[in-house]
Amino acid sequence: MNVSLFITCVSDLFYPNVGKSVVGLLEHQGAGVDFPEEQTCCGQPAFNTGYYDETRTAAKHLIKVFENSEYIVSPSGSCVSMVRHFYPKLFEDDANWQSRVKSLGERIYEFSEFMIKVLKVTSLDATFPGVATYHQSCHMSRGIGVIDEPLQLLKMVNGLELKDLPYKEDCCGFGGTFAVKMHEISEKMVAEKAQHIQSTGAQYLVGSDMACLMNIGGYMHRHKMPVCVYHVAELLYEGVTKSENKQSTVS
Repeated sequence: MNVSLFITCVSDLFYPNVGKSVVGLLEHQGAGVDFPEEQTCCGQPAFNTGYYDETRTAAKHLIKVFENSEYIVSPSGSCVSMVRHFYPKLFEDDANWQSRVKSLGERIYEFSEFMIKVLKVTSLDATFPGVATYHQSCHMSRGIGVIDEPLQLLKMVNGLELKDLPYKEDCCGFGGTFAVKMHEISEKMVAEKAQHIQSTGAQYLVGSDMACLMNIGGYMHRHKMPVCVYHVAELLYEGVTKSENKQSTVS
């Protein structure tokens, strides 16, 4: 099985360790992974701002880049939602691109979704002691219906205690361009989210969209809240690495 990594802008520019962790975990499960270097933004920021022609240009490029990929995996439910649900609308009047859009949508997966639904992962030799809570991002849960898969993976980690996040279905206030256009409302929303996270007593905040985690983590950092932020792939890969190191030390 071969997988192409669609890294997304935020992870590529600000959180490269997320991509490395995704690759490490996929390879650990026996998948071959490649990285098409020509990939760029999926076009979501332009789409959200109403620049549909520019979005189509970005979308066509992405479609061409991943045209021959067996599977495409991304550490972002938000970008996968963009490709699956909004690309078809962008090209609904363009018969020449409809089949190519449909093909891409059938082959692209969010990371945890791919691990559970395609690779059928049921156990991980991973150890990560501590208390964590999970942030459920809007685009991932409402856009592509992926809710339980990240939690299924986290529950496979030895030593990790998961605390349920109060009002977990509430938005963190990022919402892409929403945080820019309506920053005052966005700040109130992220403040409330941070308070709920702090109320769990968790040491770690885990999520599946780095844009959300950047927003929440930035607020908590500015307000000196002692919570470490992890993408689910980062925590899992660190857990797998810890287990492997422990085994090599024992042997």
